[in-house]
Amino acid sequence: MSHQAQDASNRATVRNGAAVLLMSAIAALLSGCDSGSGGTDVTIGSGQNMDPVTLDFPVFYVKRPVPDPEDDELANADARELLRFEIGADLFMRDRASTSAPEVNLTGELTEGLGDIRDVDVNYDGTKVVFSMRAQFIENADEEDQPTWNIWEYDVPSRQLRRIIQSDIVEEEGHDIMPHYLPDGRIVFSSTRQQRSRAILLDENKPQFAAQDENDNEPAFVLHVMDEDGTNIQQISFNQSHDLDPAVLADGRIVFTRWEHHIDDNQFDLYTVNPDGSDLQLLYGANSHQTGSPTPPPNSTPSVIQFLSPRPLQDGRTLALIRPFQGTGEGGDLVLIDTNTYVDNTRAATAANIGMTGPAQTRALPTDVRTIPGPSPGGRYRTAQPLFDGTGRLLVSWSQCRLIEDNRIVPCTSERLQNPNAVEAPPLYGIYVYDTRENTQRPIVVPQEGFIYTEVVSGSQRTLPPVILDRVAGVDYPQQLEDEGVGVLNIRSVYDIDGVDTAPGGIQTVRDPLNPGYATRPARFLRVEKVVSIPDNDTRNFSATAFGPNRSLGMREILGYAPIEPDGSVKVKVPADVAFSISVLDAAGRRLGGALGGRHTNWLQLKSGEQVTCNGCHNGNPTPPVAHGRKGMTDSVNPGAPTTGSPFPNTNPALFADAGETMAETRARVMCGGACSLSVDLAFRDYWLAAPPANNEVDACYASGPNNVLINPADTTARFTCANTLPTGAAAPVNLACRANLTSLCRITIHYEQHIHPLWGVDRFVDRDGVAGPDLDPVTNQPINNKCNSCHAPVTTAGMVAPAAGQLNLADGPSEAQPLHFNSYRQLLFAHRAQRANDANTALEDICDQFQVDPVTMVETCVAFRQVPPTMSAGGARASSRFFDKMQSTGGTIDHSDFMSPSELRLLSEWLDIGAQYFNDPFTAPEN
Repeated sequence: MSHQAQDASNRATVRNGAAVLLMSAIAALLSGCDSGSGGTDVTIGSGQNMDPVTLDFPVFYVKRPVPDPEDDELANADARELLRFEIGADLFMRDRASTSAPEVNLTGELTEGLGDIRDVDVNYDGTKVVFSMRAQFIENADEEDQPTWNIWEYDVPSRQLRRIIQSDIVEEEGHDIMPHYLPDGRIVFSSTRQQRSRAILLDENKPQFAAQDENDNEPAFVLHVMDEDGTNIQQISFNQSHDLDPAVLADGRIVFTRWEHHIDDNQFDLYTVNPDGSDLQLLYGANSHQTGSPTPPPNSTPSVIQFLSPRPLQDGRTLALIRPFQGTGEGGDLVLIDTNTYVDNTRAATAANIGMTGPAQTRALPTDVRTIPGPSPGGRYRTAQPLFDGTGRLLVSWSQCRLIEDNRIVPCTSERLQNPNAVEAPPLYGIYVYDTRENTQRPIVVPQEGFIYTEVVSGSQRTLPPVILDRVAGVDYPQQLEDEGVGVLNIRSVYDIDGVDTAPGGIQTVRDPLNPGYATRPARFLRVEKVVSIPDNDTRNFSATAFGPNRSLGMREILGYAPIEPDGSVKVKVPADVAFSISVLDAAGRRLGGALGGRHTNWLQLKSGEQVTCNGCHNGNPTPPVAHGRKGMTDSVNPGAPTTGSPFPNTNPALFADAGETMAETRARVMCGGACSLSVDLAFRDYWLAAPPANNEVDACYASGPNNVLINPADTTARFTCANTLPTGAAAPVNLACRANLTSLCRITIHYEQHIHPLWGVDRFVDRDGVAGPDLDPVTNQPINNKCNSCHAPVTTAGMVAPAAGQLNLADGPSEAQPLHFNSYRQLLFAHRAQRANDANTALEDICDQFQVDPVTMVETCVAFRQVPPTMSAGGARASSRFFDKMQSTGGTIDHSDFMSPSELRLLSEWLDIGAQYFNDPFTAPEN
């Protein structure tokens, strides 16, 4: 823990003293914050003894101490860090929403002042309250020995508390927070238990662990659902960072905050999903983060905000708290978002509304609330909850703006706020009812110095949303898909970029075999990649050198490949319950450049039996940016088959289409019984031609023999037989049984030492003279062997030394720059010093391009060594042109064009495309 528990009685003494000293200041603030004071435009009710509003239903809220300003972890809390333990919080209840109603501590007997409470929700008839509790803090214990966050329930009629998960063993399997009632009585919550993900690790013969978030800071919290008695726990989301704050929309779907942190993203967006985890979609905000209050001059640009705590409103809009990750004391502003119409602040969510420019976001209150660090004239909001009584009123936790001036707390007047050195006072969060009709905000829990009142919810009844039933295998989807543990990904055309047909000459051109564009179509394969989860520091024991020069990509495995049909379509089975991304490849298996080739920066997921259909792809860097991941944003540009019962124009008549079908849908129906499987091989023989060829068009396999790739629509038992394979001495990065029978547990896992480095030592005998057997060297009369590390290694013979050819050393042995890496890895992927033979021709020395002479000692020192750029790039195969151009070249001193087989080049390409990590499995990497 970053802080130690303090004696409860001492804390109480300190707080009481502070309350006595500051009570007059508080009273002055409460009575002096009418419209216009300090920049607020909302009338605030005043007076400790007044009862300006009484609502005839109970309210529940959390009361917690203000964090110690000297405790950086709590005082500067980050919304991405959830395992904090803020000692002293309890759940309270008032039987009426009134300042005069007595408050009752519901959890004090359990916490004894040493617990923490968060995330309060009430069921739809107001009889039960669910919340997260962590009790009790154990002084001097490490974080892993502290109690976990658990979900508890308070029954209002019986006044009984119970822990939802009764089993002590099950309860301790993870931290459970943010519970919310579903319409059928079940509970959705966020948890580190990652139940399904751990089970898959076990199936993969790996240790079970909770994967760290992509900041490598704490276990990722993802969504789970359980029955009201704590049984039947099911993981429903598979993000690699946090999924937070679930609530239920009026249509029964779950809305939540997703931390998008894949590769270059780092933001909180709003998503929706069904209660069984199917139909995950972006709801709002991917390109709406720079919409906060202006930053200070001279920039004065809108600040970057995040979307937290989404709550549905009765008018169909979504209420959200907006704030930066940190810097504003966990407070922020409230916005109302028209999520039905918009996917971003100025972009419509559906093709029917295209052209509407918003704004989608409306500030819920007119106060001058600021989403930047420093004083906020209109104060800040911590939480908000609609009353659902048809009035549009909100229950809010709000702290007014206060400053410290001459060791006393004073109001935030306009004059004081002009001082650039103004210092914020500790927050003073109370609970208020905001009335949108009268623009008034009246207290129902008067703030108290030293405490924060937050997480307020009402016990009033609400309309029950419809229940979305979980899908059932054999009823809602084929039992076979459940048995295989797969879903189906259906892309209408990868050439459909944000609703624009980008195929050369158009989709109808590249899909016609009689058109020259058919043979030169760029998109040929889809690669499906799976993230490799990383355990915490206590579970893992490997050095950071297990990664490569691009750690942001993380470790990855490849689930397999699928052909992209001529019209750009793909329909393929993908393992369920894993986070995956996709890449569009050329015929050599390299990720394409341009709009087709951008890295997919959002994790996708499929549940068993689920079919996800998307129109196409999206431009990685459009201006302005365009959101994706929500259904109906654009219409498909792929027209599909023109008629039913006939083939696509000029194609194989055995592939007869239904009108509107894509080529992938036709092929899947005719050849694969509904959906084709992935393959571990990069293999294709064109089944679309009217007379299918006898030869393989693309042939880059790990091993010889038939695999699971179908090649003939008239004979669905005919399988692809590989001719090109990895050479003897090079290990395949996959269990070869997966070639013929690919299951949902098959993984292509590439490690540099095991799979890439051996390629440099493979014998490469030359046979170009047309005579059987290797060509012979005319001087030595020995077979010519162009083994890579024969030339690309320093030459040391009697009386002669020479640097490696091309200044690229692929010889065995550790690197001087990083002994945990092979020298060849560093030479390929990192810049290094050029070398030459010394004057005596006895050793190699670094080449210096610039010397500096000390004027006193006259000693000459090198200040700039000649640098050799890396031959390969962790940015991908297409960024590694120095290497691949050489392997295709027939010019120069040595012809490299036939040195490596298509299978070897494919292995190198995929390894580079997924990040060129040294290891792609944390349990294969050597221990520290």
